[in-house]
Amino acid sequence: MTASQIIFYVMAALILVAGMLAVTTRKIFRSAIWLLFSLMFIAGLYFWMEVAFIAAVQIIVYVGGIVVLIIFSIFLTQKSGREMPEPVRSRSVYAVLATVFGFAFTYSLLYNHVFTVNGNTNFTAEVADIGTQMLSTRQYGYVLPFEVVSMLLLAAMVGCIVIAMKTPAASDGLNPKT
Repeated sequence: MTASQIIFYVMAALILVAGMLAVTTRKIFRSAIWLLFSLMFIAGLYFWMEVAFIAAVQIIVYVGGIVVLIIFSIFLTQKSGREMPEPVRSRSVYAVLATVFGFAFTYSLLYNHVFTVNGNTNFTAEVADIGTQMLSTRQYGYVLPFEVVSMLLLAAMVGCIVIAMKTPAASDGLNPKT
């Protein structure tokens, strides 16, 4: 086994462990932190694959945007320290079954298909090429999906603000109503 394979397996294991902890932790704030670690390890995997632009986008958009939005939402709902309720047993059984079938399906795909690495082609992801493809007005341009995602994120942020404004503030004696 080469050093490159060992690095890949260690990074993949870290991503899986952090992801499992994100969905199995009973405290919601800890779950968000484990999601943060999982996304950071994915960015590390991108850096290892020498795709620095995608790694930077991963950190800026997901770690810097989505996870921070989730953490602020947790704090705004004032339930950051409470434990989540115990999951229903039948859902746990279905989750385990879905996981086992998912791993079996993945194993069957990997076992039945041969994946080869073509060492002759170099993968280049120049920022200029990505920008040209993304904002191209040709048949396969990505301007519309890009704008739809930005509108969806804007709507989610406005929704969080509206929900936060409708929540009654806890009376702590600092602002007595007169």
